Amino acid sequence: MPVFAALIIVSLAFYVFFKIKFFRTKRPIEKKWVSSKSSIALGTFVSLFGLNQLFMFKTILTYIIASIFIIIGTASIWAGIKAYKFFLPLAIDEAEQMDNQA
Repeated sequence: MPVFAALIIVSLAFYVFFKIKFFRTKRPIEKKWVSSKSSIALGTFVSLFGLNQLFMFKTILTYIIASIFIIIGTASIWAGIKAYKFFLPLAIDEAEQMDNQA
């Protein structure tokens, strides 16, 4: 399905973007915040890849492996969202403190 292929490529691009941003930032809390966003993007990639496989192949083995991918990807998305919500106010405070020091 071309829609899944496009979404897979977009989510992989977001993952690479956030990983590059992770290595470029200097603030420790902001690193964790950006890492949580990359976790969401990677989970989206893995889940969409599993969904794509369900539509491409119709074997029992594909259903098993695709369901594992979907479960792992969904867990990564969920953990990333929880971390994002936790680190967002801390990253805002850290940025404000750095701006006040400068």
